[in-house]
Amino acid sequence: MKIKLYGLFMVLIFAGCTDSIRVTGVIDGIPGIFPDYTDVTIPENIAPLNFKLLNRDYSGSALFLESGNTTATVKGRNGFFDIPPAEWRSLLKDAKGRSLKVTVCVKNGNEWNSYRPFYWHVANEPVDPYIAYRLIDPGYTVWNEMGIYQRRLDNYRQYTVIENKMTGGGCMNCHSFCNRDPDKMLFHMRKAYPGTYITGGERMEKLNTKTERTLSALVYPSWHPSGKYVAFTVNDTKQAFHMNDPNRIEVFDLASDVVVYDVDGKELITSPHLFSEQRYETFATFSPDGKTLYFCTAGVQELPGDFKKVKYSLCSISFDPERRTFGETVDTLYNADVMDKSVSLPRVSPDGKYLLYTLSSYGNFFIWHSDADLYLLNMETNEHSPLHEANSDYAESYHSWSSNSRWIVFSSRRTDGLYTQPWFSYIDENGKAAKPFLLPQKDADYYQKFIKSYNIPEFVQGRINMKSADIVDIAKNNKGIDIKFSDANRFPLSKQAEDIAH
Repeated sequence: MKIKLYGLFMVLIFAGCTDSIRVTGVIDGIPGIFPDYTDVTIPENIAPLNFKLLNRDYSGSALFLESGNTTATVKGRNGFFDIPPAEWRSLLKDAKGRSLKVTVCVKNGNEWNSYRPFYWHVANEPVDPYIAYRLIDPGYTVWNEMGIYQRRLDNYRQYTVIENKMTGGGCMNCHSFCNRDPDKMLFHMRKAYPGTYITGGERMEKLNTKTERTLSALVYPSWHPSGKYVAFTVNDTKQAFHMNDPNRIEVFDLASDVVVYDVDGKELITSPHLFSEQRYETFATFSPDGKTLYFCTAGVQELPGDFKKVKYSLCSISFDPERRTFGETVDTLYNADVMDKSVSLPRVSPDGKYLLYTLSSYGNFFIWHSDADLYLLNMETNEHSPLHEANSDYAESYHSWSSNSRWIVFSSRRTDGLYTQPWFSYIDENGKAAKPFLLPQKDADYYQKFIKSYNIPEFVQGRINMKSADIVDIAKNNKGIDIKFSDANRFPLSKQAEDIAH
């Protein structure tokens, strides 16, 4: 490690005390830190980016932050830096639209040396104030505890929405919000007190969603922007486990269809293009204007033997929300038969300019596919491109957009290849992604100690008002509302649906 002498001393004074240090040399390089927050783009309304030095073989450490006329010095504790929130907010306010200079200083013997600075680029656009996620053990077939939680992003406060220990230990999953509205939310419970729990303002309903014409209860959701509909899949899902394949686990569908739930009418509608015996249809999502439904579809294969032959195309079909009807033709936006890759999890930015999706070699459930990467479709030019700056050598899977279309949050296993964690990336007006950053925590060692995965990170515009006690009361004391399959959709059932129904 090369050290060069400064021509002039740098004097740092710690806030709140009289201690000062004189930096007499510079180390040729930037420090190794965890999380890797070097040269990332961040919003103004984010919690302090506390971090630790990977090399902590120093007798002392200090952090110097500078933006214009605003500065702060933070004394390290065994190479850990805990940035005071008040000073942090002042620095970000001053650096908005510009960059915050970050200099790490370390003490060797009696001398202080500084690493070369790196920068935190502060975007003009804020991020939504909350995210919601599920915390779950990263095991394959069993889990002991899980829950749905909400995190405020400008500090480290986490709130519990519901935990499965409150409802008999069953699975709970697929939380989803209409336009990131905390008062329009749904999620599923399985096993104990099964049903889909859906809120509209202060009203909560428990729905029994298995019908005589569908493969299963409702699964993966996506709200219509009006809040009047929700697109779901129904799936006959199986799992397989590998002994040697690095992808560890496969989740695949023996059959799947797409349906749309009418929130007021309490019934399901669909189309032969979404409900076919010859194809798998899954992961549907509406356009911001509510007039197009995007979905993934693949030809039926012999499973589980041919699971690597299952490759999903990205398609769309028109939707008339007033008449509750679908178009007669399907457009293909990404043809898996031609491109020889598979699409999953399409999500359109709120401004309608981009469609973000995950791409892998095969299948559609990519949480263990190490080659799964994020891709962006420009809706104006129809150009597909990988988000190189956001992708890694590990699985990137679930993702969602912020309200202003400038931020994404996505699941990634890049830290250790085992646990999924929420990462944020800034997307500029040209669809270029900035280097992502990991959800900040008060303790820089948090992710080394925490043994659960973050699942389905979703932006939320406010605090979820639904109380855990109210959910538990409805779960235990309400039989639920039976939804129905619309009589308008009486085209022939697939053999798989017939077998399951009977």
